[in-house]
Amino acid sequence: MALVSRRNFLRGLGVASAAPLASGAYATEYECGTALVTTPYDLRPPGWASGPRLKIAIIADIHAADPWMGEDRIAAIVARANAIKPDLTVLLGDYVCTHRYVTGYVRPSAWAEALGGLRAPLGVFAILGNHDWWSAAIPTDPPDGAESVRKAIAEARIPLLENRSLRLTKDGKAFWLIGLGDQLAFRRPAGPHLGADDLKGAMAQVTDDAPAILLAHEPFIFRRVPDRIALTLSGHTHGGQINLPWIRHALAPRMGEGGKYIYGPYALGDKRLVVSGGLGTSFVPVRVLRPPEVVALDLAAPGVA
Repeated sequence: MALVSRRNFLRGLGVASAAPLASGAYATEYECGTALVTTPYDLRPPGWASGPRLKIAIIADIHAADPWMGEDRIAAIVARANAIKPDLTVLLGDYVCTHRYVTGYVRPSAWAEALGGLRAPLGVFAILGNHDWWSAAIPTDPPDGAESVRKAIAEARIPLLENRSLRLTKDGKAFWLIGLGDQLAFRRPAGPHLGADDLKGAMAQVTDDAPAILLAHEPFIFRRVPDRIALTLSGHTHGGQINLPWIRHALAPRMGEGGKYIYGPYALGDKRLVVSGGLGTSFVPVRVLRPPEVVALDLAAPGVA
């Protein structure tokens, strides 16, 4: 994979309709490499009636690479997440940047060391994304089925939940945290990609009726999530990344479930979903009207103020 300078990356940028904005400092410099917002949500899902009040910091789609998402930038993201003072912090996958418009790749040990600074009393937990499966932790190395990404996350001492369920408690109230394997893990030249996800197997590990949170990199699975799961947290879409109607609609079939779940909160019956806009970029280093975000989620039972 060739590395290119920041000056030259636009020469190869293949998104003609975004070029007027992409060529400006706003889309490539400010939103990609400087902007950082904290996006709050207050959710009271019906299925969380017996659950504790939780503050959750959500980090998604880092896509580590210079010059936009270097280790200093990741350290600033960690500081922003810690400033939320969360009870629980979750990492929703895609630590690797696989597009070619970069000046260099961040060493896995460097982004892992930065993420190792995350602090939350109930713990910090991670899942994998499709780009972690499709590439090695350093994209110029041969793909390795996410093994090098797993190794980096282990070095950060962050538990990785792949089709695993974990029972946690706060204030004497229990809940389940379920991490799903990636739904696009195995690319195929023709036909849909195959997943490493096993929701049925993960759910089999849930042994009581405490409410549950599902971590799923792609929001595709939301319609198939059982009502037993009160809340699903996803990334993958980057919130559309280029949040302009004529581009967002063109890209929508690649996102969510046919474009149904791209950004923000969704409800389906008693189930709830939050899709983070994420932090890094995919395909090209351009973000327009969708600045990188850390999500601060206040989760409580219905009726709690």
